[in-house]
Amino acid sequence: MRERLLNTEASPSVFRATLMNVPASERDAWLDLVLGLDSLPDDGPALPRGCVPYLPCSVDALLRMVDHAGVEASDVFVDIGAGVGRAAVLVHLLTGAAAIGLEIQPGLVHTSWDLKTRLNVLRYSPVEGDAAQLTGCITIGSIFFLYCPFSGQRLEKVLDDLEAIARTRQIRVCCVDLPLPPRPWLTLVTPQSDDLTVYRSTLRDCDVAGRTHHVAP
Repeated sequence: MRERLLNTEASPSVFRATLMNVPASERDAWLDLVLGLDSLPDDGPALPRGCVPYLPCSVDALLRMVDHAGVEASDVFVDIGAGVGRAAVLVHLLTGAAAIGLEIQPGLVHTSWDLKTRLNVLRYSPVEGDAAQLTGCITIGSIFFLYCPFSGQRLEKVLDDLEAIARTRQIRVCCVDLPLPPRPWLTLVTPQSDDLTVYRSTLRDCDVAGRTHHVAP
């Protein structure tokens, strides 16, 4: 599969079919072999206090997220706290969506660039920086993914920035192992499971409804 990826011979449908043929208990190890990720890099001093150390999200959770969020090739998937780019690259390979990985730790970003170069993943862009400062700048994003990266004021700041983006376009916010504080502009679109929640923004719906309501008879 790695050779097929290098030769651009693995379409999203082919990649997904191959992955689904791997026993569920072996998919994480299989993905790491395909991506050439031998071991987890250590967290560095750039990790802010209150942030969760890097831990890869399971393939199972990412597969369910892709399906529940309806990720398509036209989407821009933004992984907030992307680590080495594993989740973002997997979502791209499964769907064809463009992917952006936002990560604060320089060492993890360097590994992420190595992954991008090694597999020649043109539609994946690692970005080094603090999510609490940069999330609002990624206005092209349509799906934002959080795998328990932080909580408290940092999470509140990210949600405020996502609300600003949601005023310009509909977005989806996908979380694994991360309960979100209630936000009136987010509605749950899938049955809540123990680990995965997918939300859709409704601000644009309100704008459309408001304009329709004020149309003169």
